[in-house]
Amino acid sequence: MLISIGARPTETPVFAAPPVIETEIFARVPDALRQHHNPRHQSGVPRDCFIEGPSFDRDGNLYIVNIPYGQVFRVSPSGEFTVVATYEGEPNGLKIHRDGRIFIADHSRGLVVIDPSVGKAEMFLDRPHRERFKGLNDLHFAQNGDLYFTDQGESGLHDPTGRLWRLRHSGRLDLLLHNVPSPNGLVLTPDETILYLAVTRGNAVWRVPLHPDGSVGRVGIFIQMSGGMGPDGMAMDSEGNLAICHVGMGSAWLFSKLGRPLYELPSCAGRATTNAAYGGPDGKTLYITESETGSILKAKLPVTGLTLFSHQ
Repeated sequence: MLISIGARPTETPVFAAPPVIETEIFARVPDALRQHHNPRHQSGVPRDCFIEGPSFDRDGNLYIVNIPYGQVFRVSPSGEFTVVATYEGEPNGLKIHRDGRIFIADHSRGLVVIDPSVGKAEMFLDRPHRERFKGLNDLHFAQNGDLYFTDQGESGLHDPTGRLWRLRHSGRLDLLLHNVPSPNGLVLTPDETILYLAVTRGNAVWRVPLHPDGSVGRVGIFIQMSGGMGPDGMAMDSEGNLAICHVGMGSAWLFSKLGRPLYELPSCAGRATTNAAYGGPDGKTLYITESETGSILKAKLPVTGLTLFSHQ
């Protein structure tokens, strides 16, 4: 496509709107578990619930968090809800360790760990280098057990000081980036040479190369989005295609490993499409938390999700 700017034509890549894959509601937070009286604020709005952090265990149960009320729910394959834990905190991202422990990126308390058989939340890490985190948001395990997590706080274009951390399985803590305007979801490519980082306030997904020694290469923009509030949670499939939840737009998008849009998955509920995880019997169903209505959506995709550390 040629666009004239003055007298000089400039070639601009333009992609047609991708095919649509419809979503449907898998489950909804039951009324009995919603705080109808005296609802707390989440993102500046009174909420009776605000769910995020979907992650599956080996038995096909889906775990999610309810941020303003410090709750962790387990949702059975048939859509039944159970409260696993309730604690004083603001749980956000959730991932399951290979040994079954639940790790949570908590905005107010740092890294929290829960034994689902007991339901007790315990502090795992809250003071890196003798200072507190800004406010953790999401996390992702590498195949060797290294834990990558984002430290978003209130950062944005006005204050680009959000951070990306790596906690090695040996216990060493590495600060990888410290100049991110609102780091959010994150995921590794199948070969783990690239980390994709959702930068919500920049409305973009950054490409973070990881060298064999663990150092970071030259960071760039992989996908520049527009509209909504920006990218939130992400999920990777076995072929390297990237699913991105576009919060505020009310859609999730699937991009190829080259960054081409493959599908749009519009929400059949509200616009707060926040996080996603692959699951289902064949691993080809994408489950999406829609936080405005407290619903979990699902959509069938053609490629199996990437096997996570929890299922090794």
